[in-house]
Amino acid sequence: MSENQTLYAAFAGHLSAALDALEVAGTLPGGLKRSAVTVEPPRDPSHGDLATNAAMVLAKPAGMKPRDLAEALVAELTRIEDVTSAEIAGPGFINMRLAPSAWLAELRAIAALGADYGRSDMGGGKTVNVEYVSANPTGPMHMGHCRGAVVGDALATLLEYAGHKVTREYYVNDAGAQVQVLARSVHLRYREALGEDIGAIPEGFYPGDYLVPVGKALADEFGDTYAKAPESEWLVLFRDKAVAAMMDMIRADLALLGIEHEVFSSEAELQASGKPDEAEAWLRSKGLVYDGVLEAPKGKTPEDWEPVELPLFKSTQFGDDQDRPIKKSDGSWTYFGADLAYHYQKAQEADALVDIWGADHAGTVKRIKAAVAAMTGVDGEPTPFEVKLVQMVQLLKGGQPFKMSKRAGNFVTLADVVEMVGKDVVRFTMLTRKPDAQMDFDFDKVVEASKDNPVFYVQYCHARVHSTLRKAAADGFGPSDAHLDLLGEEELDLIKLAAQFPRVIEAAAAAREPHRMAFFLHDLAAAFHGYWNLGNDRVEKRFINHDDANLTGARLFLAVQMGQLVRNGLALLGVEAVEEM
Repeated sequence: MSENQTLYAAFAGHLSAALDALEVAGTLPGGLKRSAVTVEPPRDPSHGDLATNAAMVLAKPAGMKPRDLAEALVAELTRIEDVTSAEIAGPGFINMRLAPSAWLAELRAIAALGADYGRSDMGGGKTVNVEYVSANPTGPMHMGHCRGAVVGDALATLLEYAGHKVTREYYVNDAGAQVQVLARSVHLRYREALGEDIGAIPEGFYPGDYLVPVGKALADEFGDTYAKAPESEWLVLFRDKAVAAMMDMIRADLALLGIEHEVFSSEAELQASGKPDEAEAWLRSKGLVYDGVLEAPKGKTPEDWEPVELPLFKSTQFGDDQDRPIKKSDGSWTYFGADLAYHYQKAQEADALVDIWGADHAGTVKRIKAAVAAMTGVDGEPTPFEVKLVQMVQLLKGGQPFKMSKRAGNFVTLADVVEMVGKDVVRFTMLTRKPDAQMDFDFDKVVEASKDNPVFYVQYCHARVHSTLRKAAADGFGPSDAHLDLLGEEELDLIKLAAQFPRVIEAAAAAREPHRMAFFLHDLAAAFHGYWNLGNDRVEKRFINHDDANLTGARLFLAVQMGQLVRNGLALLGVEAVEEM
């Protein structure tokens, strides 16, 4: 194994070479697809260090019995220097045991690669467009947006680390009815800034105090020019000014979480440039849009529902439940009609698309997937496209529902939460559960110094490494890889877990699931704390052994690499590793 090649990658190479040898020998036919062949830890660690399904996957296309192929493969694998045994389990799985030297070499690889340990080229430089947040530009960010923001940002970073080029994109919904309401709400605040008593904010308007400075800025800029003017004279102007102010606020809120998008795409600009019209014309030319009448909605009778002919996209041809209108009866675009054109635009610049959506949009996933499949797959394979749904976050304090922030009107702002608990706590907590699972965010629990708090538990692992190194240095000891052979089974178990880091990166990137890294870091921290606690009862297991400088150096070297992995993983999640707590 070369110094810069990780153990699992090296053994994937060894396995590939063994299969090549069987092909050359005529035991295995050439040209078999090996994409489903894996090298991974066995489910039960007592079965060995590594397992492969190669014989199970390749036996059928090779016209062989799995066990016969496994026997031939075992003969090849046992020739590898680091393999001490290879055994067949069940119908044809192969379990391998490795010499300790293989794991110690991996520990040195972590040290050699440092921040790049786990970095992968699996993405092959292909561009993935990750669109996330895309909150309506009508107010500050609230905690409903926060989870999707963190998931999208961590995914983008993870994909880059795994060898992709990534575009971080925000779709600005500035063409719908909600921005007209925003303009009218701002006009009220504008009149208020001019000294008018506007009374209570009318029902249906945006009531938040955050619009007060926007109204004042407009009063400073335009005086009373539009105070009594008809709506037609100021609506578009006030809409554009208000949206720009809201987007400045949203960018500032996202910056509190360390989030920056490279691309902001405007729905209004998309429509003004004629993109939806182009998309409709293209789809009609392919026979994928037709003029038709939708079935009556469930529960409606002919007496209370008027059928209208609309341009319909044939989404049923691509797995949707019904064909979908791309325009309303007044000729304006449906949200789906504009969204369809927007996704086609994104697909022109990317090899794959990922959208991070709130779970309340689950009902529209099928239709947009159908649209992307239709518009990108007519002349070949469609652009890979996934929608990741993110559930809402319930805010609690001491186990009770939490409300605050008059500034926002009636919701908790992201800025308030970051100010209360800090960026790193917010980011890590958002990734401690699968995005499609409900989440409670309890202000008391997320800052608790307890092993039940995943943020603290992982951060404490890194801080513990550094406090150990400081204490060792004060006693005259330092990390050294000169005597790693003194490390025993408990230490090797730590290394075996650490060695899975590159696999977790690739699996998480392939599945578009950054929370897998948070889960792995928790497991790694648990293993490290567990090893540390051995020293409470057994003096000989402590990191610092004043009677054995060589063993102390080896254990400190191990501790340094554990800290490196926690730092690498936290960096992918956008969280800073602390050295003191």
